[in-house]
Amino acid sequence: MDVLLNVVNYILGFGAAVFVPLIMFILGLAVKMKPGEAFIAALTLGVAFTGMNVLTGFMTGAIQPAAEGLATKTGIVLTSIDTGWPAMSAIAWAWPFGVLCFPLLIVINIVMLVTNKTNTLNVDLWNVWNLLLTAVLINFACTSAGMTPVVSMVLAFVGAGLMAIIGLKIGDAWAPTVEKLTGIPGVTVPHSMTFTAVFMLPFEKLLEKIPAIENQNYDAKWLRNKLGIFGENAVMGLLIGIVLGFVAYGELQAALTLGIQAATAMQLFPMVSKLFMQALSPISDAVGDWMKNKFNDGRELYIGLDWPIVAGSNELWVLTILLIPFEIVLAVALAPAGNTVLPFAGIVNICVAVPALFIASGNLVKMFILGLITTPVYLLVASSFAPACTQLAQQYSPDALANMGSNPSITWSTLECPDFRWAIANGLSLKPVGIIVLIVWLVGFVWLMKEMSARNVEIKKELNS
Repeated sequence: MDVLLNVVNYILGFGAAVFVPLIMFILGLAVKMKPGEAFIAALTLGVAFTGMNVLTGFMTGAIQPAAEGLATKTGIVLTSIDTGWPAMSAIAWAWPFGVLCFPLLIVINIVMLVTNKTNTLNVDLWNVWNLLLTAVLINFACTSAGMTPVVSMVLAFVGAGLMAIIGLKIGDAWAPTVEKLTGIPGVTVPHSMTFTAVFMLPFEKLLEKIPAIENQNYDAKWLRNKLGIFGENAVMGLLIGIVLGFVAYGELQAALTLGIQAATAMQLFPMVSKLFMQALSPISDAVGDWMKNKFNDGRELYIGLDWPIVAGSNELWVLTILLIPFEIVLAVALAPAGNTVLPFAGIVNICVAVPALFIASGNLVKMFILGLITTPVYLLVASSFAPACTQLAQQYSPDALANMGSNPSITWSTLECPDFRWAIANGLSLKPVGIIVLIVWLVGFVWLMKEMSARNVEIKKELNS
């Protein structure tokens, strides 16, 4: 077990910006790309991931102090510390049996590909830690419910396996949407953050019944046409940054600085995203040609990648910035309902923006409404998991609690797929409400698959026209 853990940790220690391009280089060679072309494509992909991570970190680093300043100014005090995903990842990897999720994901993917149950080849293995975190939370919930260690561990891997299967199926469902958004065929996003589209779907279907919302495509292009210069990415970032900065700091210099920082990020995100197309298009073409030569049934193979491949969608960033003040307001308003966390580390909530982008097809009005409806789920689930996260950190990763004072409470405000994670942890630990919610969630997932199947027929017609 220790040898496997060391090997996996070493491989994944390269980080997504090195690990994923390496996998893509190997995949390129496997489908008969010229070594030089495969190398350049993989290198460009590494540059794209690095650039997107730099920009996301820059934007979060600029916005987070403003959110903290706003909280200080208003006297808001909530008890749980938002550590973000790094602390949760450390807790997940510290679980002694967590490393088994790595081969579990690979085996499930191979079996489903061979049996034609999926067309997604998930090369985003760096994000396997999401399976680990789910397994750890299930194991904790089951143990707390009085189950034996063996039963708790078995159920933890059952939950992780189910999560892997859902990821591959949802990757199949998103592929045409991802191609429409990015212009890159043959790629998809099987990331667990997109699972929250299951929760969003009923609300999206209700919004479809409102002609004023459904009959107009309120995307970033529409904003530019209606607002002129004020609809440009940089200008929107500038204005929103200035307003947030002035409310948080009450000082012109700091407000203007935050405005320029937000404008910079909004302007550069689409530029960096073009590198994904430059990197992935030749690999996608090579995979498509290889599949046609190997199979005569017209089967497509989708390469499953992390969310940054859709980061060129302006609507995604408009939504994340617009939601920031509402996240803070909702955090305070939900305190009587059990919320204990202010979203600092997760203040730029990509986890809600990506599924909203997919399920609403880039309609900003729908995305904003869905974001407002879904944000409380993130906050309340994060708060409910705070005791578990804190105890797990104390047990497996005490470094995550360093410099947090005595008796800290930690959580992750933008816990990916909070609806699924809460349902699976509470359902498998046999809590009656958890079982009901898990069943409802799985029914909703089947509904989402059927909905996307119908939508994809139309999207493919549009892409082929």
